[in-house]
Amino acid sequence: MSKLTDARKRIGGLSTTSKMPTKSWGISATLCTVGAKLRKVVGSTCRDCYALKGAYVWRSVREAHARRLEAWKSNPNWVKDFTISLGKMEHFRWFDSGDLQSLSMLEAIAQVARNTPKTKHWLPTREYKVVRNFLRKNGSFPDNLTVRVSAPTVNGPPSAEFATTSTTHSTETPSHGVECPAYTLEHGGKCGDCRNCWDSSIKTISYRLH
Repeated sequence: MSKLTDARKRIGGLSTTSKMPTKSWGISATLCTVGAKLRKVVGSTCRDCYALKGAYVWRSVREAHARRLEAWKSNPNWVKDFTISLGKMEHFRWFDSGDLQSLSMLEAIAQVARNTPKTKHWLPTREYKVVRNFLRKNGSFPDNLTVRVSAPTVNGPPSAEFATTSTTHSTETPSHGVECPAYTLEHGGKCGDCRNCWDSSIKTISYRLH
């Protein structure tokens, strides 16, 4: 095995999703702290979570999620191995499923970003408290890590507290921010050549409810 292949094995592997232009990393959405509460709320963005249906409930996917979480907990060289695992990727997404588990996890992710300055990282999250605590402790995120804090309700406003955010809209046009084009007819459910989510100069991205 190559050095990259070995490293990816030690972090439990990476995700490959049909929508994304690059690989990603996710864990089970059943482990979301804020998301678990929002799933019980009518009108919330987590009420009909995409990561709890479809391919995400396949046994192979559930096992992969479990491997990644176990690797995070047990591998003392997780940051180093993840850094190697990204190779020469230009873009990377954190949490195509699931969300931040702790401040220490976000700090580890930030270190991976620092170690890979040529890779643009995007991390969507509803864990306001974790992000808030990170910023209080560390001041800012690495320039190549865009953390988008997600609004909790469909068609609701983005948080005014954070520099980069996201919303979800059910209408033809978003009430807030720049619309993600993935679910327009032109893009057919894929990112295509759009990389707005990784662009920290765009304050708010709005995703069409799907």
